[in-house]
Amino acid sequence: MVGREKITALLNQLEQDLKQLEIDYERYFLNLEKRSPYQTRQKLALLMRKLLTHHIPQTDLRFRLTSISSRFHSYINYWDRIQRLIEEGKYDRHTARLQRQTGTTQIPRATDLTRRRADPVDGLYSQLVDVHQSCGMRPPNKDQVVRFLAKQETAIKQKFGDRPLEFRVNVEAGKTMVKVRAKV
Repeated sequence: MVGREKITALLNQLEQDLKQLEIDYERYFLNLEKRSPYQTRQKLALLMRKLLTHHIPQTDLRFRLTSISSRFHSYINYWDRIQRLIEEGKYDRHTARLQRQTGTTQIPRATDLTRRRADPVDGLYSQLVDVHQSCGMRPPNKDQVVRFLAKQETAIKQKFGDRPLEFRVNVEAGKTMVKVRAKV
């Protein structure tokens, strides 16, 4: 049983190291760290390879090791993809931060001719996507926007009647707001 306790302790340590490595990479992606934790990752990969080459007779411990290993390799693929996006200048967190720092964020307005479309939902959705991306947020699904408008339809009709409407997307206090007003 000494072997089982030793392997369990190694697996516990391996999980803790993986969690710490995940935290280190998130800190790096948030620009809190200047360098990626590549050396720590290599040490963890070496330890993982050593453990995978040893024969572990207990099925539960073998399963736990393979699940830790597969999680580690999934993280590696994720980290490499994010690293590639950062190098290409396409990583949303970094591009949004740069836009905020330089002040180049522009919020599209309903009067923008390139955004006008026959269907008001399409125009509103494209405005929402642009505003969310310029603020570094993930845009909602189009289905969510359609459901939101359907839910608000009765209140809008009570307030404005059958007059033509104009939708405008604004950012107030860090939140995206959809404003409705009657066209003049």
